[in-house]
Amino acid sequence: MTDKHTPTDATEQLEKGKILPLVFKLTVPAVIAQLITFVYNVVDRMFVARIDGSGMDALAALGIVLPVTLIIQAFANLVGLGGSPRASIKLGEDDKPEADRIFNTSFVLLLAVGIVISIATYFLSKQIVTAFGCPPSAVELAASYLKIYALGTVFVMLAQGLNPFITAQGRSFIAMCSVSIGAVANIALDPIFIFTLGMGVEGASLATIISQALSCACILAFFFSKRSLFRFRIKDAKPNGKRILSILSLGITPFVMTVTECAIQIVFNINLNASTGGNKDYTAALTVMLSALQLISLPLNGLGYGMQPFVSYNYGKGNAERLKKGIVYVTLIAFAFAAVIWSISLAVPQVYAYIFSASPDVTSIVKAYAPLFLMGSIMFFVQMTLQNVNVALGQARSALLLAVIRKVIILIPLCFALTHFIGFKGVYMSEGIADFVAGAITATTIFITFPRIFKNREAEVKSHAEQRSADL
Repeated sequence: MTDKHTPTDATEQLEKGKILPLVFKLTVPAVIAQLITFVYNVVDRMFVARIDGSGMDALAALGIVLPVTLIIQAFANLVGLGGSPRASIKLGEDDKPEADRIFNTSFVLLLAVGIVISIATYFLSKQIVTAFGCPPSAVELAASYLKIYALGTVFVMLAQGLNPFITAQGRSFIAMCSVSIGAVANIALDPIFIFTLGMGVEGASLATIISQALSCACILAFFFSKRSLFRFRIKDAKPNGKRILSILSLGITPFVMTVTECAIQIVFNINLNASTGGNKDYTAALTVMLSALQLISLPLNGLGYGMQPFVSYNYGKGNAERLKKGIVYVTLIAFAFAAVIWSISLAVPQVYAYIFSASPDVTSIVKAYAPLFLMGSIMFFVQMTLQNVNVALGQARSALLLAVIRKVIILIPLCFALTHFIGFKGVYMSEGIADFVAGAITATTIFITFPRIFKNREAEVKSHAEQRSADL
């Protein structure tokens, strides 16, 4: 993980570097990191689906556990994706001491929340998977996976919550490498624990938390190195209500986006369980479709995450013209990616079933209903990429509202309504309809509000500069 640039060079690039090359430099590692996250999320499912005699039960179990792991990730996002843009904006305002305080406050929050979640999840694992609509045949498998996963919650929180602070310094490559180390370890350990040692689903969970611990160690090592702009300091970690509130107010948007993803998966599972009589094949097929949805959404999230240091830093500087150019570039890239993957997914959806070695029955369900499930995912270039840009601009209120619209206001009621009238097909159809409608609303809002945000910030920074000159 070598890096030729000094911290000063990194921030100078954000302010003065050529925009298009800088966009690629920031976003490509972030996109790769998100694809690696996708591997993290699906590799366990790929291996457990091959367990003799219980593969589809195991796949259904991991589909139930997925929302729980997303909730844990949501709390990491609440702090990490709330604190890192705030810290980056402060760097743009040349207020590094406050940026350091935001970083250290975020570290303490991640550690404390991780410990609480770990204890609660460990002791309530069976009750949680049952409440989340787990088919009866998969309850024990799901609970055993979750109990082991709970032991590594602190590693997950620190790895995912601190990584954005590496990206915030313009060091997307280092952030990518820290995630890659864990993903490679997970791929290597899964077959050993699941098959060689005969641990099955529990082996998959153990491999995951060991891998997350390795990623966490690499990230902590970076912050103790001279390459990091941020440093661990006890004095900077003292609780401050205003600072904590500023972190959480911005982090609430990615938190809600992740939690509502979890909520809708629970809604999906409950509706499928009720409308199919607990048939595990439909739950397994849903797991496959959700994995396909992640393959489309996570790289687009990566584009938004990668742009956050550029957007936040230049927003702090009040450089409206530079902001406009950078956001136009990333929007065009995001749309092109979304269109290509969306087209492939609708044309040959059964390829996802083949990846998971799904049974013929599960494969037929995926082939028939994945096009309905994925039909609105082309709008993710707005829902994922530009929503993250909106967060990077510090627009906590509008970002939160747009995050709520997609899942809470549109999708959850639509899922219950369609399932009531047309049965299990309504579960698959509701996702596609909601994604398209919410995407159109988000696009309209963002394209109208962004120019005003840039203009107001530029005027604000100019006014502050004039005031400082007058004071001198």
